[in-house]
Amino acid sequence: MDRTRCCIAGGGPAGMMLGLLLARAGVEVTVLEKHGDFLRDFRGDTVHPSTLRLLDELGLGEAFARLPFTKLEEMRAQVGTTTVVLGDMRHLPGRHKYIAMVPQWDFLDLLARTAAEEPCFTLRRHTEVRGLLTENGRVTGVRFRDEHGNPGELAADLTVACDGRHSRVRQAAGLRQRLFEVPMDVWQVRVEAPRSSQLRSSRGDPHADTRKDGRVFARFGGGQAAVTMDRGTYYQTSYLIKKGRDAELRAHDIQWLRDRLGALFGWDDAVTGAIGSWDDVKLLEVTFGRLRRWYRDGLLCIGDAAHTMSPVGGVGVNLALQDAVAAARILAVPLRRGTVGVADLARVQKRRHLPMAVVQKSQQAEHTMIRSALDGTLDADRLPVPMRLLRRVPPLRTVAGYLGGFGVRPERAPAFARVTPGARSR
Repeated sequence: MDRTRCCIAGGGPAGMMLGLLLARAGVEVTVLEKHGDFLRDFRGDTVHPSTLRLLDELGLGEAFARLPFTKLEEMRAQVGTTTVVLGDMRHLPGRHKYIAMVPQWDFLDLLARTAAEEPCFTLRRHTEVRGLLTENGRVTGVRFRDEHGNPGELAADLTVACDGRHSRVRQAAGLRQRLFEVPMDVWQVRVEAPRSSQLRSSRGDPHADTRKDGRVFARFGGGQAAVTMDRGTYYQTSYLIKKGRDAELRAHDIQWLRDRLGALFGWDDAVTGAIGSWDDVKLLEVTFGRLRRWYRDGLLCIGDAAHTMSPVGGVGVNLALQDAVAAARILAVPLRRGTVGVADLARVQKRRHLPMAVVQKSQQAEHTMIRSALDGTLDADRLPVPMRLLRRVPPLRTVAGYLGGFGVRPERAPAFARVTPGARSR
């Protein structure tokens, strides 16, 4: 049987960041990733100011700056003809006064390349965790299937579940999430980036004021809600539908969706025609919940495996990365000593519980607004109180930008992982 000090199930943002940090601490760490690469559509692509600051501290700021990304300085939503600035990051402290919109596969490749330079780090691709090894009630490693379909086992002092909202490791450990009600599921679709000739006349067009500056913009109106992200050559669009209505709505001809998107964003048929059939429309079944306890002896869950976030606000990736930083700082020494225990894992949850709870409370309030939008009762004359305050008190937009960009209790890079640009970590 193979052995490692720390086995990380899942090579997403939390898994790769935790692997890098622990390796820099001199902890032998193995990341098991079931796919052969990171190329997946419709993944969280927001890298927040707190993460950008973290990358600087890790000596990765210059390398990240060479990746293709756009900057989001304001978060805006439009309700009918009324535009609301939900958050303004232009006055945040530090160098990074924006959210970087970067393809997640590029970000993960950067972390993987950097981690591969550490002698304690191993990434095993095409390796899917299938179950857990246990001894006297303690998790002692994982069972996996390799790229050839062959079974294998990997023993570890600690196993960390970073395998997302549908975590197989969490399920195998017998840990159950408390799920909260959500009003929506999400259709995710690409449309070609419209040229000016493909946009409807701006005369009296309620969309014109946000189109000209929006890299990401939201629309609410006529019983519809959607958010679209400008990717340069295409728009990555999330169209919200009432929970559980996917099959019913797909009974419509695809032109029904094209027409609704066109009306909402001011796109003509040449743009929405890129949606060839319902096969181009991917369903994200939204789940929203959290574990009462993130751990058991020998096992820790972080990121979506511990607290499944709503896609609203794109905060899930940032929260998962912050979990990884806290876990690395708290667990590096006991892992090196071979003494990691339940009390250490409890410290990670205690550290990260408040930031997670604050975000989920905020998302529950946002779900109330989305429910009203999908019911057709949200309009400019009856904006929710927070939206009205943001319109009337501009400084609150910076406060909202800070909470969105840094959150509560943002994590800083541990001393053992910090490195100046161009230098090796150890």
